[in-house]
Amino acid sequence: MSVKAKKHLGQHFLKDENIAKDIADTLSLNGYDNVLEIGPGMGVLTKYLLEKPTTTHVVEIDTESVDYLKNNYLHLADRIYEKDFLRYDLNEVFKGKPFAIIGNFPYNISSQIVFKTLEMRDQIPEFSGMFQKEVAQRICSKEGSKVYGILSVLTQAFYDADYLFTVPPSVFNPPPKVDSGVLLLTRKENYSLPCDEKLFFRVVKMGFQQRRKTLRNSLKTFNLSDNLKANAIFGQRPEQLSVAQFIELTTLIEKDKN
Repeated sequence: MSVKAKKHLGQHFLKDENIAKDIADTLSLNGYDNVLEIGPGMGVLTKYLLEKPTTTHVVEIDTESVDYLKNNYLHLADRIYEKDFLRYDLNEVFKGKPFAIIGNFPYNISSQIVFKTLEMRDQIPEFSGMFQKEVAQRICSKEGSKVYGILSVLTQAFYDADYLFTVPPSVFNPPPKVDSGVLLLTRKENYSLPCDEKLFFRVVKMGFQQRRKTLRNSLKTFNLSDNLKANAIFGQRPEQLSVAQFIELTTLIEKDKN
């Protein structure tokens, strides 16, 4: 019995054992006892995670995949959660304890998986997985790059992001139309920002919504003082600013509002 890949779930099953092992080996396993795999499918990555000294949990929305895993990975049965990762309260499982996230992520929800990870960063010291190559590169890109954007800045504010290796379409069933890329996010030692974090998220998102405009124009709705708008940072476009400069920008706006 094998599971049929479902297009509406964005399923592309990895069939290359060496790549599965390489992905499992990306985690350092430092600072946590639990690993959560998202979308295990038929368990090609899961089997290598189960060899690790950490405890593996999996979350899978596809009923057919869940049945397959329960039949083929008997000792994992009570740690298979038939849930939608994006809507699942993970503290039902982890009770506030740290855990790593790993997976061959469905392309259609991969960015949302990262955003949920950022929300739970207090508990997630490490995150590794496979994305559409273009998305993985965007997450890891630096200022000045054409693909640098909201996802890059928000992720790198809290995590060090490393693009590890590229995976060709031929190792999947069915093969996707694009290359995939594996990345590793390692949480920074100091992962709380020295500015209002909600405001930081707003500034970054609003800045990149009109990325061709200068920040003076794209951040108009903040009703900033003329004095602040005269600051040279507002003459730049969002992709020119590093994460540190976005933090500085948020601090300036915060002070201007008080």
